[in-house]
Amino acid sequence: MSIRNSRTSNPIFNDYFWDDGRDSSKKMTVFGIFIKSFLGILVIAAITTYIWKLSTEGWDTGWFTLGGMLGAAIISIIISFRTQWAGFLVPLYIIAKGFFLGGFSAYAHKHFPELPYQAIGVTIITFFVMLLLYQTRIIVVTKQVRSVIITATVSIMVVYLVSWILGFFGIRSFIWGISWWAIGFNVIAALVASFALLLDFDYIERYKNRAPKQKEWLATWGLLATLIWLYVEALRLLQKFAIKFR
Repeated sequence: MSIRNSRTSNPIFNDYFWDDGRDSSKKMTVFGIFIKSFLGILVIAAITTYIWKLSTEGWDTGWFTLGGMLGAAIISIIISFRTQWAGFLVPLYIIAKGFFLGGFSAYAHKHFPELPYQAIGVTIITFFVMLLLYQTRIIVVTKQVRSVIITATVSIMVVYLVSWILGFFGIRSFIWGISWWAIGFNVIAALVASFALLLDFDYIERYKNRAPKQKEWLATWGLLATLIWLYVEALRLLQKFAIKFR
């Protein structure tokens, strides 16, 4: 069956990613995605560490969070329409996410010094647990499973977007608070982010050694986006628990 006629599993990806480069002799490999993702994580960690340092020196790191978030969103939109630029744009996306996570984590580190490290630990453990569940086929990624996860992901993103827009009009959504409703929403979001990893694994497995080599950047983009989302949800949840029970 043609790759172009297959539906992708990661909600970040769309069918038009497979419109070009079909005659490439080099194919996408798991090792290539691993190397790109690993280097991307190192860059993000380096930027985050630097911004933490600026925070301890009294800098306002809030602008890093906002700038990184908007930059990553804009770059993602461009990649969606110009996939052939992914090799150039995905590294820029990684840098933008580094600034976002740097500012976001610096704020948490300033008020709750141990929480960013705990969130990193939760993210790493969750990654390997979901990988084990996928590899052992305890959870099988069927068409129905993909549909449920994608629908839940889109719904959560819409809630975040609407809540963010309402904030400009002075309306504070419940999801930013520390009520049990807010905590419940975060728990659901973290669970959906965890299950979204299954879509990344399924995507890579189905297209490894078949898709053109350049598509490794798109696979890396999807995997890092999910990991970053999971880390953010874990850190926000830990922050809410820390505030509610201190």
